[in-house]
Amino acid sequence: MSSRRRFILSLAVIAALAGSGCGDPPDKEMSQAQTAIDAARDSGAERYARDEFTAAQEALKKAKEAVADRDYRQALNNALDARERAQNASKESAERKATTRGAAEFALKDVTSALRDANEKLKTAEMSHAANRALVTARHTITDADTAVQKARAAFSDGDFPAATDIAHAATTRLRGAAGDLDAAMAAATRRRH
Repeated sequence: MSSRRRFILSLAVIAALAGSGCGDPPDKEMSQAQTAIDAARDSGAERYARDEFTAAQEALKKAKEAVADRDYRQALNNALDARERAQNASKESAERKATTRGAAEFALKDVTSALRDANEKLKTAEMSHAANRALVTARHTITDADTAVQKARAAFSDGDFPAATDIAHAATTRLRGAAGDLDAAMAAATRRRH
C-alpha cells in the first residue's frame, strides 16, 4: 500500500472517529427533561422545592447551550441531570406540600377553637357587666379574626397552605390576647361588685 493511500485511509479513519464523537443532539433526553420540569412546576415545586427546581431549569439551560456549541455529550449529561433534578423536585414538593397542608389544617382547627373561646368569653363578659371599652375592643378583634378565618380557609382551598397557616396563626394570637383581656375585664368587674 502506498504511503499516499495510507495517508488517505488514516484521514478517513480520523474523520469517522471524529464524526462518531459528535453524534446527534440529545433531543429525546432534553424533551424528557422539559416534561419533568413541567410536571415539577405543576406539582408546586417552584414553591415547595425551589432549589432543586431551579437547578433543574439551569441544567436544561446548560444542555441547550451545549447543543448550540455542538457539545452533544455535555448536552446529554446536562439533560439527564435536569430530568433527575426535576423528578427530585416533584418528590420533594409532594412531601413538603403534605407537611404544610397538615400544618395548615392544624392552624385552622386552632383558630376555630380560639374564635369559639373568644366568643364564649365575650358573652360571659357581657353578662358580668365588664367594662364597655374591653367589650368593644374584643368585638372588634373577634370580627377581624372571623374575616381572617375566612381568608385562611380560602387560601387553604386554593392550595396556598403557607398563607393559610400564617393568617390562622396571626388571628389565633389576636384572639387569645382578646380572651385574656376579657378575663381581666371580668375579674375587674367582679372586684367592683365586692
